[in-house]
Amino acid sequence: MTTTTGHLALTDALGPLKDREKVAERLLAASEKHSFDPDKELDWDAPVEEGKWFWPPELVSLYDTPMWRRMSGEQRMELARLEAASLASLGIWFEIILMQLLVRHIYDKPVTSNHVRYALTEIADECRHSMMFARMITKGGAEPYPVTRFHHNLARVLKTVSTTPGSFTATLLGEEILDWMQRLVFPDERVQTLVRGVTRIHVVEEARHVRYAREELRRQMLTAPRWERNFTRLTSGEAARVFSVSFVNPQVYTDAGLNRAEAVAQVKASPHRREVMQTGAKRLTDFLDDIGVLQGVGRRLWRSSGLLA
Repeated sequence: MTTTTGHLALTDALGPLKDREKVAERLLAASEKHSFDPDKELDWDAPVEEGKWFWPPELVSLYDTPMWRRMSGEQRMELARLEAASLASLGIWFEIILMQLLVRHIYDKPVTSNHVRYALTEIADECRHSMMFARMITKGGAEPYPVTRFHHNLARVLKTVSTTPGSFTATLLGEEILDWMQRLVFPDERVQTLVRGVTRIHVVEEARHVRYAREELRRQMLTAPRWERNFTRLTSGEAARVFSVSFVNPQVYTDAGLNRAEAVAQVKASPHRREVMQTGAKRLTDFLDDIGVLQGVGRRLWRSSGLLA
């Protein structure tokens, strides 16, 4: 990574960084054209469609395991319904964290800047997404699946001590893997129309959030002091471990009438599941590697999370 002082230009392994204000200006223009009100865009009164999945079977955690092969079609669809609720619950948890991190980021920034204005726009997006996910859980007839109390409180600590680059790394971790999965969901006609609509809205709006976070993280990894970059590497690795463990709440197996311990063991041993998670994370891990996040102990933590091959 290099820094060039001429015209305040910053360059890393991915090339020159774009001007922060111009990036925000373009994202604000895109937000004006392509933002959605889920309460009005989606038909929440339509009945649940018989014979349609709430989540594609290939993305269900037990897919292609011995247990999956023993399950009836009804059991498989029930597990998919519960996992969709679990993922929506995880999404709400992450978005509440991300909103707090964004507010912290802009606290000392010029309030009239495009950069701050876009952060506030993104926070408004995340508010709508969280309400949309909660409504989808209820529509699917499920209960929310909170993370464990330990992980809930660990996240409280992480978001309190997080550095600015750490905050944007966490943002991308919470957004990019789910985004990869949702890009497979919304065109899939086997899936409930409402779920496809929810994922379509989320994908369109999250693309802007990812762009904002990537540009700012690149900038931070060039300008932050060494201790802060090293701390970010460590905390991002631990965040990856928490994310991978929390991705599907094991209670879904119990609620689907399955042996919980056996299901958890088979998911952990599943080559298909490992490939799904690593493929979903690859675009992110390649990016983090390029900008110098995946180094030292942090890289080992990412490997132990199962998200980095």
